[in-house]
Amino acid sequence: MGSRAENERKFLHWSELSASHRIYRLDLPGRSGWSASYLKEVDAAENTVRFWQEIYDEKGSLIEIHEKFPVDRGHRKV
Repeated sequence: MGSRAENERKFLHWSELSASHRIYRLDLPGRSGWSASYLKEVDAAENTVRFWQEIYDEKGSLIEIHEKFPVDRGHRKV
């Protein structure tokens, strides 16, 4: 669990889902034209509700999701 200031420093983008939930997003370029986005959903107390990774191909199409928290479900093709 991190504080709001910590999350805002680590993740460059965020959006309010509702008065009680927020999603933080960090986009990283890959080596072969693909990219990854790390997403973290938190509640009003900044407790992590969900954490996952999205993989995009060179065209920007979502091709894979890896849910990591609350349960690691591995990679899932879209």
